[in-house]
Amino acid sequence: MNATVESFLQYLRHERNLSLRTVDTYRRDLVLWEDYLTAGGRPLDLISVTTGDIRSWLMARAAHGDCPATLRRRVQALRALYRYLLRKNLVSTNPAAQVELAKLPKPLPKLVREKTVDALLDADIDRDDFGEVRDRLIVMLFYQTGIRLSELIGLQDSAVDTVKRELKVHGKRDKDRLVPFGSELAQWIDDYRVMRDQVRPECGNLLVTARGKPLYPSLVYHVVHDGLAQAGGTGKLSPHVLRHTFASVMLNHGAQLNSVKELLGHESLAATQVYTHVTLSELQHNYELAHPRALKKGG
Repeated sequence: MNATVESFLQYLRHERNLSLRTVDTYRRDLVLWEDYLTAGGRPLDLISVTTGDIRSWLMARAAHGDCPATLRRRVQALRALYRYLLRKNLVSTNPAAQVELAKLPKPLPKLVREKTVDALLDADIDRDDFGEVRDRLIVMLFYQTGIRLSELIGLQDSAVDTVKRELKVHGKRDKDRLVPFGSELAQWIDDYRVMRDQVRPECGNLLVTARGKPLYPSLVYHVVHDGLAQAGGTGKLSPHVLRHTFASVMLNHGAQLNSVKELLGHESLAATQVYTHVTLSELQHNYELAHPRALKKGG
C-alpha cells in the first residue's frame, strides 16, 4: 500500500481514534482504489485524480456487484482520504466532495397483520379491571386513529369528544389536527372514563396510570408489545408499528391518500406515499397466495 495512504490510516486509528474494524474497512476500500488507479501497469497517482475518475471507478464497482450501501462507504472513504491530503497540502481540491452518494432504498414500514390486531381487540378481558380496560383502549387508539406515541401520552381528556367522535391531537411542530373515530372506540372511552375518575387523576390527560399519573413511554410500549405478542404477533411490535398498520389498513380499505396524510399529520404527501408501496406489496403477496398460476414458472 502507498505510504501516504498508510499514514492516513494510521491517522484514523491513532489521532481520530477510530476502531480497528473501521480502519480495516477503509483499508479494503482504498486497496481497491489503488488497484483501479494502477490497472494496466500505470504508476499510482493519487494527486491528479479527478471527480470523473472516481465516478468511473464507482460505475465499475457497481458493475462488479457492489450494493448502494457499499458504494456510499467507498465514496466516504475517498472523501476522508482527500480531506487528509488537503490538510497535508498534497492536493488543492477534494475530488470526492462532488460525488453524490448512492441512494439507499428506503425500507418499507413494518406492519402487524389485521388478524393479529383483531385477535387482540376481540379477546375477552375483565371489564371491571382498570388496567385491562386502559391497556385495551391504548391499543384501540393507536390502531383506530394512527396517532403517535407522544401524541397518545399527551392526549388531553378535554380534547376527546365521544359525541362528535373526534379527538384533537397536538402533534409535531405544535400543529393540531382533528382525528375522527368510530362508535366502538367512543364506547370504550366512555366506559374507561367512568373507571378512571374513580382513581382521581392528578392531571388532565385522557390516559393515566392506576395512581392517576400521566403515562410514560416504556409503559405504553410494553402494553402494545406484550398484547400483540400474546395475540400471535411476531417481529417488531411497537406503537409506531401500529401507526404504520393504521395507515396501511386505511389504504387497503379504500381511503384516499390525501385523507390518510391528514389523519397522520404528515407535512407532505411524500411521507404518506410509502404506505402505497406497502399496500402494493401486500396485494402482491395475497395474489401469489390466492391465484393458482401466480407462481407457475414459464415454459
